[in-house]
Amino acid sequence: MHFVPAVVAPEGLAGDSIWMIFQGARVLVSDDPEASFFPELKDAGWLGLPEVSRHFIGQWNGKGVYAVATRDDVQAPDGYRFEDLRRVLGQVSDELFAVTGRALQILEWDVSHRFCGRCGTATVAHPRGERATICTPCNIRYYPRINPCMIVLVTRGKDLLLARAHRFNRPMFSTLAGFVEAGESVEETLVREVREEVGVEVTNARYFASQSWPFPGNLMLGFHAEYVSGDIVVQQDEIAEARFFHYNDLPEIPPQGSIAHALIQDFIARCRNT
Repeated sequence: MHFVPAVVAPEGLAGDSIWMIFQGARVLVSDDPEASFFPELKDAGWLGLPEVSRHFIGQWNGKGVYAVATRDDVQAPDGYRFEDLRRVLGQVSDELFAVTGRALQILEWDVSHRFCGRCGTATVAHPRGERATICTPCNIRYYPRINPCMIVLVTRGKDLLLARAHRFNRPMFSTLAGFVEAGESVEETLVREVREEVGVEVTNARYFASQSWPFPGNLMLGFHAEYVSGDIVVQQDEIAEARFFHYNDLPEIPPQGSIAHALIQDFIARCRNT
């Protein structure tokens, strides 16, 4: 599978396109397991859904991909349903999920940058086809905003430090994460967030991989790190519980397709090979 990002649809693009139609953070998917997961049609108007905005975002295996926002008060057409984007994780390939996340982020950028944050003037589309809006009086360009975050798996021997956040609606434990603050390096964020969230010190931070995470528009920078010292004391307004687990005796962890899952599986594989 291959995605080629673009802002403007190329001339001569023919055939069915893939329509990622969002109602808030829910995306329209097919009820038919034999059909394409997302609608593939020449014209999304056939679905009868009103369009609030539409953006071409690129090509997936040669097919055009459009991000479309519809109104909150409409029902899904027959044969389709609106699915929360988090539930799409694991139902499609990691690559296609990333494209879907891109679509949602572009739609949210479109909604939040229709007016200049400095003077309040309505913005206009970038004249040269960049993914940006412009405030003409202020000469400011507004691009889709990306929030850098670090996510880290802290280990001690063959044990993993995992935490259950209050926001989880199930008994799932995950790795620690936090936003990069102004003036910080990602490595400084890692040390600070681990100390704040669970009260321990870490060392030997090693970069693993990154993942775009569209909740709402984060770039997750994944690391491994090693425990040094300290007793676990959780940040009670965010963390319900945190403790070390042996790699052979883990609780419920984040699903496949998330970088937290990849970090954990990478550590398990290395433990089993030693």
